[in-house]
Amino acid sequence: MIVMIKEVFSKSELKKFVTFPFSLYKDNPYWIPPIINDELAGFDKTKNPAFDNAEARFFLAYKNNTIVGRVAAITNFTEINQQGLKKMRFGWFDVIDDINVSKALLDKVTEIGKQHQLEYIEGPVGFSNLDKVGVLIEGFDQLGNMITWYNHPYYKEHLEQLGYIKEKEYIEHIFPFSNVKPELFFKAQTLIKKRYQLKALNFTTTKEIMPYVDKMFDLFNESYAKLSTFVPISDTQKTYFKKKYISFINPEYIQFVTDKNDNLVAFAIVMPSFSEALQKINGKLFPLGIFKLLKARKHSKDVIFYLIGVHPDYQNKGVHAIIFNEYYNTFTKKGIVNCIRTPELEDNIAIHQIWKHFDPKINKRRRTYRKEIIPSAFGISTKGEN
Repeated sequence: MIVMIKEVFSKSELKKFVTFPFSLYKDNPYWIPPIINDELAGFDKTKNPAFDNAEARFFLAYKNNTIVGRVAAITNFTEINQQGLKKMRFGWFDVIDDINVSKALLDKVTEIGKQHQLEYIEGPVGFSNLDKVGVLIEGFDQLGNMITWYNHPYYKEHLEQLGYIKEKEYIEHIFPFSNVKPELFFKAQTLIKKRYQLKALNFTTTKEIMPYVDKMFDLFNESYAKLSTFVPISDTQKTYFKKKYISFINPEYIQFVTDKNDNLVAFAIVMPSFSEALQKINGKLFPLGIFKLLKARKHSKDVIFYLIGVHPDYQNKGVHAIIFNEYYNTFTKKGIVNCIRTPELEDNIAIHQIWKHFDPKINKRRRTYRKEIIPSAFGISTKGEN
């Protein structure tokens, strides 16, 4: 049967793009539904500042007038023009188990890459480092979360059969909070605070956090700059992420470390697990979905370590011990049971060393895939350049 590829232009088509996975994973107990309106807003050029320096085109695959796949083709002009990476991105990739569907969708992404005279295609990835990343290759029987994509096992097979090869591998961990022994970091954090004249900041309200958020994103850019995957967050994106995420995170789950001059030298963000609540609301905030999320925000006994950043001048100096000490006190009071780590690059040895004392178990692996493309005679687009 012929696979038809149609580009998404209208709001109704974009909603079909967003909701296709709801049918694909309808009976899967591990898939976590996104919030539909949140996904739609993320693809709105007037709302998401990622579009200031990027282009995204959305495609749906049809067989017999039924949607059987989707993909977003993303061109990040900051990456291309400022970093010299001639990379075509693809993300939000979902398909039925038909390699012809995968081929037809990815051929459209490749076609766009050729138009921009790019050298290779990589995915699944989003617009930036704060987006979801990677095809799940292990851990299909593990509950997903709002930070990552879930997919069927055959995705890996489709990509490899189509000539895509491993580009980057990510691992995810889980460990019981009972594994955390305060003696591992309490004495160290006391000495480190004294040696470098540092202090931990604790918050009880979101309002208290806001004056530090821009500094946090600046530090995020500095601390992750050396990673090969990194695309800096712009000032407009800082404002966007501040509005989108900070109010949903428990203020006691955001930790900052400052020096004697009140300069931010480290930060960490932990989120309560919303997985079970998101499954219950099935993509809809109203009329009752928002209350289920607020309940999970307050009562979830599982937490997700979303981000940890340390200023380059303070890396490898044990500053994370200060952060862990603060979280230990907070988690003990809240009766936290499990700690979950979001995807970290497999070869990021420094970050893995930080966690080794907690005996974390790898419960998921995911991968981005790459394929070379032959540029056409068209020039590289310069959108986003001054």
